[in-house]
Amino acid sequence: MADEEQGLAEEQRRHWQETYAAHPGMYGERPSAPALHAAGVFRAAGARDVLELGTGHGRDALYFAREGFTVRAADFSPTGLEQLRTAAHTQGVAARVTTLVHDVREPLPLPDDSVDAVFAHMLLCMALSTEEIRAAVSEVRRVLRPGGSLVYTVRHTGDAHYGAGTAHGDDIYEHGGFAVHFFDRALVDGLAEGWTLDEVHAFEEGDLPRRLWRVTQRLPR
Repeated sequence: MADEEQGLAEEQRRHWQETYAAHPGMYGERPSAPALHAAGVFRAAGARDVLELGTGHGRDALYFAREGFTVRAADFSPTGLEQLRTAAHTQGVAARVTTLVHDVREPLPLPDDSVDAVFAHMLLCMALSTEEIRAAVSEVRRVLRPGGSLVYTVRHTGDAHYGAGTAHGDDIYEHGGFAVHFFDRALVDGLAEGWTLDEVHAFEEGDLPRRLWRVTQRLPR
């Protein structure tokens, strides 16, 4: 990783740690709309084991667990994961949730073909280079069982913050301390090579509002 990329990555890690510490449960307890969609996709495919990347304080991981899935919840913020573990005990789903401190820039510490489904809500559009995004999706492919599903969301180049704020190159722009890699459709299609791309669904969420794509793709059996 180049020095500039390494510096941005460490800066973002500190920023998220401080944000979760200052604002416990910052996204609330209700699951995101993409998680509701993903649960239906995973259930229809007969999935049981779900890996969530970029779980944060765990609102979606907890929802998956309440829906009966076994969940591995991964994030680079120990603070967010601590909040998740506390909530899992409170909600009575601790037995179905395992937490994992993990930076998506690194290989997943999981065996090949070890999970049925992967969910990542706005994780891949963080301050990651295109090369790092491709490597992360390659790792997802490695740990998914044949026929496994990946549902992810990303902010795209139609978003109001695209091209604004501090530019870091590679379609990465920083606003309010948060750096985002904005996806174009070519990147989405490239990440689906060798997969079946079931859906690229445009939606809006939060302030501005943020403009995102929800991508659903699956491996061949």
